[in-house]
Order: sequence, then C-alpha cells, then structure tokens
Amino acid sequence: MRDERQPFALEADVLVIGGGAAGLAAAVTAARQNLKVILLERYGFAGGGAVAGLSGTICGLFEARQDAKAAPVRLVYGFAEEFIQRMQARGGLSGPTLYGKTYTLVHDPLTWREVGDGLLADSGVQVLYHTVVSDVLMDGGERVAGVVAYTKQGKLRVTAKITIDASGDADVTAMAGLPTYRSLNGVIQNPTMIFRINGVDVKRFLDTYGDNSVLLGPVVEMIQKANASRKYALPRQKIFLFPTPRPDQLLCNCTRILGEDGRDLDPLVAADLTEAEIQGRKQVREYERFFRDYLVGCENAYVNDTGVQVGIRQSRQAMGVATLANSDVVKGTKFGSGIARSAWPIEQHAGAIPKLEWLFNDYYEIPYECFVPSAGESLLVAGRCLSAEAEAMASARVTAQCFSYGHAIGHAAALAVHEKVQPRDIDPIAVRVAVNRDGAQLD
Repeated sequence: MRDERQPFALEADVLVIGGGAAGLAAAVTAARQNLKVILLERYGFAGGGAVAGLSGTICGLFEARQDAKAAPVRLVYGFAEEFIQRMQARGGLSGPTLYGKTYTLVHDPLTWREVGDGLLADSGVQVLYHTVVSDVLMDGGERVAGVVAYTKQGKLRVTAKITIDASGDADVTAMAGLPTYRSLNGVIQNPTMIFRINGVDVKRFLDTYGDNSVLLGPVVEMIQKANASRKYALPRQKIFLFPTPRPDQLLCNCTRILGEDGRDLDPLVAADLTEAEIQGRKQVREYERFFRDYLVGCENAYVNDTGVQVGIRQSRQAMGVATLANSDVVKGTKFGSGIARSAWPIEQHAGAIPKLEWLFNDYYEIPYECFVPSAGESLLVAGRCLSAEAEAMASARVTAQCFSYGHAIGHAAALAVHEKVQPRDIDPIAVRVAVNRDGAQLD
C-alpha cells in the first residue's frame, strides 16, 4: 500500500531539533542574526524538560553559599534574563526560592509555553510542532545536511546549512552515526515523575517546615516511618517541594523511578521508558497519600497534574571535541573558550537520598568545544547532550545553563553560516563576544 499523504520539503540556514530551553534560545538567537531558522519540536509547545517533564524551576541562576540564608547572588544573564523578564511580566515566575545552599525560580508551565511561542514568533522562527525526526540527511558521509521528519501532513524533508541537535538525547547525532556515549561512569540517574499538588495551605506548610525546598530532618524521618509501617511505598526519602506562582500549590520533585523488579530503567530503551511512565504515575499517588496523612498544610492536597512525560536527567550524549571533566566542576575551572558558566551543584539522583556536592562562592565555565561533535560536519549540539563526564553532567544539565548553551550555539551557528566555515573552525572568543554583547556578562 502507498502512503497517500504528500511529502513536502523546506530549506533553512539553521535547523534546530528540539524546543527546550537550549533549542528555544538557539533558534531565537540565530534568527536574530538575519537567518532563516526552522525549529522542529515533537510536542505541541516549546519547553522540553522544563514543561513536558514539569521540572518547574529555572535552576542554575545563582551562586551557592555555605550560609543557606545568604542573599541570592546572580550568575547567569543573557538570554535567560530576557526569558525571565517576559515570564515576570505575565506573573508566571516566583521570586528566588531557597534550594539547599542556593536559590532557584519556580515557573508556571503554561506561561512558559506562551513566552516560548512569543519569542519564536517575534524573532521570525518557522516552528513546526508535533514533528518527530525519523532520519538524518547526510552529504558525502560526513556532513549533516538536514533531517527527515514525521508529521501528520506527511513526511517532511528539511535541508539546512547548519543543524543544531537540541533533542536532549543526542538523537540527531546518533542517527548520523557520529560518536555518542551514555554515562561515562556507567551509572544511570533515576528518572523522576514530577507533579503539582493543589489545595495546600502553603503558609502553614512553610511555617512548619521552613522555606528551604530541600526537606530534611523531620520529613525524612516521617518518610522512613511511613515506609516502616508497610502502608506506603516511598522509594525516595529526600524530597524537594517548591511553592509555585499559584497560591495553593506545591511543585513536587519526589519520585525515584525503578522497574517493577527494582532495577534501574534506561530511558533509551523503549520498554524501560514506557515502564518509567507507568511506575512514575503510581509513585505520584503514593506521595500524594503520604502528604495528606503526614504533612502540615497538605491535609486536603490533591494532584493537579504530572509531567507530560517522565523527567529524564541523563541519557545519550554527543562525544565532543572537548569534554567537561568532573574536576572542572569541583575546582571551578575557567576556560578561554568558555561560553557559559555554572555554579549548580553536582546533583546525583541515585539511591534513596539524592546527593548534592556544592561549589561555594565560585563558578566554572563550559567550553564551546563541548558542543562541537568530535566527528562530522555542519552539526552542533546544545542542552544536556553536551560532552561531559558523569558528575559534571549532573551539574551542567539544568535550565539556566541550557538557556546559556542555546544562546551561545545560536550565535555559533550564525557565525558558521555567515562566514561559510564549519562549526569546529569557529573562534570561541567570537561566540563569547557575541553573547556578552547580548548581556551575558561573562567578563
């Protein structure tokens, strides 16, 4: 039988795959350099893990301080600042919320979608939602010339001078047969089904447990007691609960998803990813029941929603010309080719108690070369599929940094097109100058 739908084709200077924080920033930035930019996104909205995965926070904006009550010190600007201002104008963003030894901002996911739509429209990006890449077009075996994608209309063929893989899972890089890898230490970070609960007396909750969204001490003990009673199944004891821009709501980062048989699930295995979704929803209901039974202010709480998909922290990454090392994060390494900065802790989600390793009163930089694949041409990556060792990745993957990566890589793509050179031949200093011109404040 023949597919009766008619295939169609598009051309672009820059093609961006994935509309998460990195893809959004890359597409908008490249389009502002007078280029034809196409963004393909599998969902019906931009936002990626922040919205579909309901991560719900803009993490990585602030430095960390040993004194948890120290005033927030802002570290990341540029595209992230523009996004924040638009979110604030719509009332979709909280003020700084204490998270361990640093701060984060909590966002409303519907507002995130609307701000994303506005940025893309204002910059002239051609967006196709509900579009899933199924193959990569190669020119001469080395150059990524574009992609083939599935749409309801029919097969879409997009050719481009530069392609940016912001898929989160390095899908385009893998489809092109270029070097990729999974966690360099072999540990899979557990997926999380994040959810929101309504009906919370937030004032009573905060008066009882404090304003730090990382709940320790009494709450950990209550979870242990609940598990010991055998009336609950709560695999994660250290939980994060954030007040949101809505008055009676908490954002809940609580679950630790394992297979029915207790094994770690691999988000790159179709059956495992499916099981993660199912197990995640089951765990949400367990924590909802625990909250109502144990936590002050949550007596009448109920689940408002879960992520559209389970939250993935780490999956497949592109092997880059350079790799961000674990030691770079711990030591606060600065690079001449640095195009973004971070002070977010190494955040390891494996086991019942997530582990946080802090870098105080300092930050590290992420080099441009971590976003340039070690082989192939006309391809850049952005977002959490950057080249980084496992612990470094557990710090470098969060939202504010993804905005910064996209901002920088959008400029790199534009430089490659305008100067008719390959991404590996771009001077990283030129990228740094470009993002600073946009207010990134790296110098």
